[in-house]
Amino acid sequence: MSLNPIRPWRNIERRTSRQIMVGKVPVGGDAPISVQTMTNTDTSDVKATLDQVLRAAEVGADIVRVSTPDEASTRALKEICRESPVPIVADIHFHYRRAIEAAEAGAACLRINPGNIGDERRVKEVIRAAKDHGCSIRIGVNAGSLEKHLLEKYGEPCPDAMVESALEHIRILEDNDFRDYKVSVKASDVFLAAAAYQGLAEATDAPIHLGITEAGGMIAGTVKSAIGLGNLLWMGIGDTIRVSLSADPVEEVKVGFEILKSLGLRTRGVQIISCPSCARQGFDVIKTVEILEKRLDHIKTPMSLSIIGCVVNGPGEALMTDIGFTGGGAGAGMVYMAGKQSHKLSNEQMVDEIVRLVEERAARLEAEAQAAEAAAQ
Repeated sequence: MSLNPIRPWRNIERRTSRQIMVGKVPVGGDAPISVQTMTNTDTSDVKATLDQVLRAAEVGADIVRVSTPDEASTRALKEICRESPVPIVADIHFHYRRAIEAAEAGAACLRINPGNIGDERRVKEVIRAAKDHGCSIRIGVNAGSLEKHLLEKYGEPCPDAMVESALEHIRILEDNDFRDYKVSVKASDVFLAAAAYQGLAEATDAPIHLGITEAGGMIAGTVKSAIGLGNLLWMGIGDTIRVSLSADPVEEVKVGFEILKSLGLRTRGVQIISCPSCARQGFDVIKTVEILEKRLDHIKTPMSLSIIGCVVNGPGEALMTDIGFTGGGAGAGMVYMAGKQSHKLSNEQMVDEIVRLVEERAARLEAEAQAAEAAAQ
């Protein structure tokens, strides 16, 4: 829940849902909204897959999904799960045996697609394996692979068909006394996905995994995901998210966090507030922000930083950020700390000084947090 008593117009009241565990990560209830991604390596290549998992985890991924299309993949999964710092979800399509093998290999969650996993008997065998090995399950409905009988009933993929597919498989899980599941109803069409998710949120108290599937490349996919996921999150819907991009999985994680940060639902690292630049700028804002994003990428402590090219909006933005720099004239600008003027700084020294200030603040905040935690024990 994101509640702000001073600025109530910023409040987001999250939908009430049950909580499940995906490995060590709680999903649903009052748990933070988790960020997921998916590897795009050949899963049977353990080294390449683990490298991608580790890079995704380093930038904040809470959960990583890997595809397990064949026996070679599920054999490799055992080592991947053992070495991964985050829970691994096994992505299952077409052959239910892969789900059983993935559960045996240590997957924290099995993602099954109702439209292509097979009949109810096969789903029951997957449930038995999940129970035996402590896995959760994600029911992953996709507009592009709905069951034949639903397409015949509704004529095309539509929100009602997607929700009905999800509920049919929820019934199977619950009839087999299995409640450790989450649900998604993804589509590449933003309108279809949003409507389906709203219907799903009303129909079940299960945790919901959000995604706009096959959203596209870096720019188009980011925009579509921000619109679709952002609106659902703003309504309080969603317990875990994945931004689906035709890009490096690391970028999916970064975009996912930025969406959550923009809504005040998660905080991690430095949030840079910067102007688009214009003829008034006292320094090259675009290049400076590009450099700072790279040099501050290692900071995990939540912090806000304003980089504004001139004094029109600079001082006002600095009032709302932890550290700020506002361009002035004659090759220099003003540094702000906690909204107050601190010292003048030349443009040449700006980047190094800002990096130093951010790193010092992060170290101080981390030390204070560790001291508070030690005192509470």
